Amino acid sequence: MPERWDTVAVEGGAMGCYVAVPAGAGPFPAVVVIQHAGGVDAFIQSMTDRIAAAGFVGIAPDLYHREDPSSGDDAMTRMGRLRDANVVKDVTAALAHIQRLPQVQAERVGITGFCMGGRVTYLMAAQNPAFRAAAVFYGGNIMVPWGEGPAPFSLSAGIRGPLLGLFGEDDANPSPADVAKLDEELTRLGKKHEFHRYAGAGHAFMSEGRPSYRQDAAEDAWPRCIAWFREHV
Repeated sequence: MPERWDTVAVEGGAMGCYVAVPAGAGPFPAVVVIQHAGGVDAFIQSMTDRIAAAGFVGIAPDLYHREDPSSGDDAMTRMGRLRDANVVKDVTAALAHIQRLPQVQAERVGITGFCMGGRVTYLMAAQNPAFRAAAVFYGGNIMVPWGEGPAPFSLSAGIRGPLLGLFGEDDANPSPADVAKLDEELTRLGKKHEFHRYAGAGHAFMSEGRPSYRQDAAEDAWPRCIAWFREHV
């Protein structure tokens, strides 16, 4: 399974994107994988590899590419400087790049993300109808805008494809009340969605090797994510 870093032009700058391609000739459907606060680190690369192992071309854009790599700022500080307007441009550029790859069926693309990436996944599902399906892993701050403009929650009416949500019941952001509000709004709008809530799991329950990891939740959530994309992408 080949993996590589591609460079994508965004507003005169260069954005690195981690790309993983399934074995075989293709063409394949694709999934854009959105980073957590730690960036396109070993965890996000491993999730992108797992997407490819399931038969999808995976691409994970580095949303911190505007940052000074020598700043020494921690992940939460860097995440706090992200703005929705730039995020939309970056993810749209990654989408366009993957759609041009000869191994990809350009009309068959989904999106997923973890932590802040779950929030971005919700945002992009509402902003870009090219995403045929979305899977949100414990996306927090969906009710909060980053910079000027509306919060992702306020854009819920724009969601076109089916949306899967995977949440821990012990999470504080998104809290169970937040998840219930999302569920209620998507139901009110008639949006196809399916939410799963895991008892005993908090934030980042997919992150193996961290104290937050919950094996039972992770081993249930990941097959649901892949099945969702196989059905809807």
